[in-house]
Amino acid sequence: MSSPSPVYWDPFARDIARDPYPVYQRLRAEAPLYYNDRHDFYAVSRAADVDAALADWKTFSSSRGPILEIIKAGIEIPPGTLLMEDPPAHDLHRALLARVFTPRRISSLEPQIRALCTRSLDRLAGAGSFDFMTEFANEVPMRVIGMLLGIPETDQEAIRDRSDENLRTEPGQQMKVGTVIGSTDLFGEYIDWRVEHPSDDLMTELLRAEFEDEHGVTRTLTRQEILTYVSVVAGAGNETTARLLGWLGSLLARHPGQRAELAADPALIPNAIEEALRLEPTGHAVARYVAADVDLYGTTVPAGSAMMILVASANRDEERWQDPDRFDIHRTVSALRTFGYGLHYCLGAALARLEARVALEEFLSRFPRWDVDWDKLSLSSTSTVRGWATLPVTVG
Repeated sequence: MSSPSPVYWDPFARDIARDPYPVYQRLRAEAPLYYNDRHDFYAVSRAADVDAALADWKTFSSSRGPILEIIKAGIEIPPGTLLMEDPPAHDLHRALLARVFTPRRISSLEPQIRALCTRSLDRLAGAGSFDFMTEFANEVPMRVIGMLLGIPETDQEAIRDRSDENLRTEPGQQMKVGTVIGSTDLFGEYIDWRVEHPSDDLMTELLRAEFEDEHGVTRTLTRQEILTYVSVVAGAGNETTARLLGWLGSLLARHPGQRAELAADPALIPNAIEEALRLEPTGHAVARYVAADVDLYGTTVPAGSAMMILVASANRDEERWQDPDRFDIHRTVSALRTFGYGLHYCLGAALARLEARVALEEFLSRFPRWDVDWDKLSLSSTSTVRGWATLPVTVG
């Protein structure tokens, strides 16, 4: 009997992306420190190692970016790009943006988010079938982020499409790094307009914000810094939340009994969202630049390496979760790593949860049952975010 071939994981391989979880299971068991010689990166997959790496920013640095292709390109990162900074600059810039994402401000958005969901669903009245992604999941986050940023409604779809396009890859190919780093020009005209026409939105707040920078100078943000902030918020809040809604749509179609429980008792929805975030996270891995030699499992990972931290694997680690591949809306979910851990814990996590809760409440109230055409759905082609590009449903 021949021995099985060594485990192989590649973030750009579309055949693996269709169902990466068996590969993650093998990585945890057979190669807890994995090295991919084709793309020259290391990876950790066990929950304890994921936590340790995310917490140790001095060794596993964000200063070269959180995406493998960006780290490998070795390009200069614009200041204010929170996902691509270490302390002290990270702490300074994060504190500025945290002013916008206060719990009070996020909770105050619920009526507006509900109105956006209602409007999207009103258009589907009488429709027997539609694409859940195009008609609903992609629509709601786009409108919410547009509302937060102060982008006119007539322009929101074009901004979303251009922003999302920057993340798309050809199947099996790497991301074009220049499109990600150089995408801040999308928002230039809106920033300039807000200088003369202030409003109650994120752009205006950033234009007015005074802070003490790393040189001890009290000042306001430069135009380029504001552009960077806005592009970070737009990029992070659009694609990921849309994919979360898509996973809720497909998971609940596969588990109609649990879906019926949610329709009968909406109080169960928040925990169902946590379980969906655990089982099907939108981002499977975050990359870090190894700033100093580190010993793991008897191997020295040299400074200058790229490390992939597999949060999706940690979310299904048998050492942390009982029956980890089972979807259970009643599961007690803690130590979830979908939104990160430590310094870079997602600032928009509360907003994503709020959007998902309101969207699912409203969708279930209109359509308590739906079926998916499993032969026609397709995954989005990107190396950074995993989710449905299309999710055709029939409601009844």
